[in-house]
Amino acid sequence: MNVPHNDLLDPTLPMPGSDIETPCFVVVEDAVEHNLRVTAELAGGVHRMVPHVKTHRSPWIAKFLVANGVTAFKTATPREVEMVLEGGAKEVIWSYPTTSSAAITRVIKAADAYPEALVTGLVDTELGLDLWIKALAYGKHPNVSLRVDIDPGMGRTGVEIGEPALALARKVQQCAKFNGWHVYDGHIQDAQAAAREARFLTILEQLNCMLAQAEKEGLSTDVVGGGSWTFPFWAKHSNARVSPGSWIYSSSQHQVDLAHYGWRVGAFVVSSVLSAHGETLTLDAGSKAIAPDIPMDKRFFGVERIVGMKEEHTIAAAPNLTPGDRVALVPRHACTTAYLYRRALVLTKDGTWEYRDQLGCER
Repeated sequence: MNVPHNDLLDPTLPMPGSDIETPCFVVVEDAVEHNLRVTAELAGGVHRMVPHVKTHRSPWIAKFLVANGVTAFKTATPREVEMVLEGGAKEVIWSYPTTSSAAITRVIKAADAYPEALVTGLVDTELGLDLWIKALAYGKHPNVSLRVDIDPGMGRTGVEIGEPALALARKVQQCAKFNGWHVYDGHIQDAQAAAREARFLTILEQLNCMLAQAEKEGLSTDVVGGGSWTFPFWAKHSNARVSPGSWIYSSSQHQVDLAHYGWRVGAFVVSSVLSAHGETLTLDAGSKAIAPDIPMDKRFFGVERIVGMKEEHTIAAAPNLTPGDRVALVPRHACTTAYLYRRALVLTKDGTWEYRDQLGCER
C-alpha cells in the first residue's frame, strides 16, 4: 500500500495501518499539545484564551484544555455547551445569537445542571433579548448572563459598534444580566500581517470609543474578540480575552497563510484510491468526508488537483497514485471536517493508535 507524503505533514509522522476503514478522520495528539503551547504564547497566556470548541467537538480535547489551564470556551451549539460543561469548564460562551426559544431553554437547562459555571449567551437584537428574558423568567438562574454581539464589518451577526450596541447593552443591563461584549472579525484575512493589523486597529479604535462611553454608564467593558487571523493583535493592543480560531488542528490554508504562527497540522483525512480513469482517479472521500463548506477546488491539500466532488467520491488528478493506495488529505477547514465524524483515530503521544469519540453532527 502506497501512502505518498503530504508536504504539510511531518515527514516522520506514521500513517494508520491498512486495516482501518476509509475515509478516516485522524488526529495527532502531539500536534494538539504543540498548538496549545504556541497559541497560548501568541495570546498572551493561556488565561487570555477563549477557544472555540466547534473546531474539534471533542470531549477529550475539552478536558485536555481544562487540565492545562483553559477556563473559558466559546461554543456554537447547545450540545457543545453541554460538552464543555461536562468537561469541567468554568465559563462557557454560547457565541451564537439566536431566535430559537427552544435552544435558549436547552442552554439554560445545561447551566442549571452546573451552577458553579458561568454560562453566557449572545444577543444582537431586541427580539433575541426578549426570548432570553422570557426563558429566564422561570427560575433564578444566577449563573446565566448575556453579552452583546458586535458586528465589526463582517455582516453576519452582531449589532453595529457605537450607539446601536450601547442601546442594546442598556436593555440587557436592566435585566441585571449584562456581562460584556463579543467581537468576531473573521472577514479580516489579508495576506499581509501589516494590512490585517491596520484593519484591526481601525475596528479597535471604534470599539474603544464605545467602551469609554460604556464605562461612564457603568456597563461592563469586558471583551472577547478575535479569530485565527487577528487574535495576536487583540492580545498585543488590548486587554481583551482572545478567541484564536481554528488553532487546535490548523488547516491547509493556515499552514500557508499563517505559517509564522508555528502551528502544526493536527488533523487530516485518510482516503483510499478506488479507481483510475485516464488522467484522473477516484477517492472515497467526498463532500460527506471533508470540508464541504469550502469551494470545491480548495477543499483539501494532498492531490495535484481536485477535478470533481460528490457526496461519496472525489475525482482528482494525482499521477503518483494508483488504485489501492491511500492518501492523507489536509482539509482547508478543519471545523466542518470534524463535524462529519463521530469518532477520530488518534495517534497518541506514545505512538499508539486509538479511536476517541467526538460529537459528530450532534447539535
